[in-house]
Amino acid sequence: MSSPVPRWSAATNVVPYVLLAVLVAFTVVGKRSEGESPLIDLALCALAGAWMLWVHTLHPAWRERESVMAVFFTVLIATMAVLVLRDSWFGFFAPAGYLYAFRVLRWPWQQAGVAAVALVAAAAQAHGLDKTTLFGLACYVAIIAANVLPMCGFAWFARRSAQQNAERERALAQVREANRRLEATLAENAALHEQLLARAREAGVHAERQRMAREIHDTLAQGLIGIVTQLHAAEHAGDDPAGWRRHVAAATGLARESLSEARRSVNELRPEPLRTARLGEALAAVAERWSALHGIAVQATTTGTVRSVRPEAEVALLRCAQEALANVAKHARATRVGVTLSYLEQEVALDVRDDGEGFEGARLGEGAADSADADRGGFGLVAMRQRIEGLSGTLQVESEPGAGTGISARVPAEPAEVHG
Repeated sequence: MSSPVPRWSAATNVVPYVLLAVLVAFTVVGKRSEGESPLIDLALCALAGAWMLWVHTLHPAWRERESVMAVFFTVLIATMAVLVLRDSWFGFFAPAGYLYAFRVLRWPWQQAGVAAVALVAAAAQAHGLDKTTLFGLACYVAIIAANVLPMCGFAWFARRSAQQNAERERALAQVREANRRLEATLAENAALHEQLLARAREAGVHAERQRMAREIHDTLAQGLIGIVTQLHAAEHAGDDPAGWRRHVAAATGLARESLSEARRSVNELRPEPLRTARLGEALAAVAERWSALHGIAVQATTTGTVRSVRPEAEVALLRCAQEALANVAKHARATRVGVTLSYLEQEVALDVRDDGEGFEGARLGEGAADSADADRGGFGLVAMRQRIEGLSGTLQVESEPGAGTGISARVPAEPAEVHG
């Protein structure tokens, strides 16, 4: 049975029997010293002990039955009252009565039970008063008030405190449920967002493939067909040197036009930041946008003499910077990031360093970092390494737990004109 105060199971199973045992011993000694027989008192004590043992202690399931506990408490209080009327020292059994009142009675019957125990205790305390006089009666009323009012007030405050605790528990349960639903909604929204992004990427890739197919068909394919046609015509020119030269010149012109178209198409495939800016400026713009998006300070620096390098090298370094920054946002929990582009004598170097958590297994020039990155759910470092090494460059990763991560990509500094 629920109670507005804590369930003092151990106390109600021990304290009443200890008090009763002490009072039995005191009764035996006191009665014999007065020359009286303690049998009736002992019989009442045995009745009280057997009643508590049978109804409350040995049958814990009965404690949840309100009517059974009401009968139990009523019989126990009646037995206490008889004992107090016979010997006032049985008023010391009142703590056991209070324990049972708080333990087994529901509100508002708990208040009545506490008042009944207080009345029995007051009767024991006022045993020696002469209640036939006005003064004695006034003292008796004062003793009753001194017992009933504080204990009933305590019961009321205990009930109020239990109600407030229950309200707090309900409020916390509602907050937890609301948080659970919010998390579920956020997770669902995140999944939907990912699906929309995936579909948008697929649509973009599909559209770009169609555009490139049209471009290749309308430019390169048509140009190659024209070249083949002119070369065939040159083969059939026979003894006509002028016709042969004319067809070869036409084929050469078509080849140059096709080469120009191929270069234009490749240039259009360059990342957007590189279309209108140099590599250093493009890296600064990427870092600035990334910093604004993630709220992490980024310092982008360019050192050395800026010069033109192969477009594929610029693209590779830019993609490495973007991938490194994406990894910082996903894994590092950093507060500062540095992006440095260095134009050296024989190579161009890109360094991206953060002060984040770092990770184990990163060793210079080895694949351990790739494994660590794959363990964290991606293959960014693997792709970066493949992209850089495909240009005869190198990719190095340095990281320790708590010491941040550094990624250094280096590619040969061959001028753009060599591959123009």
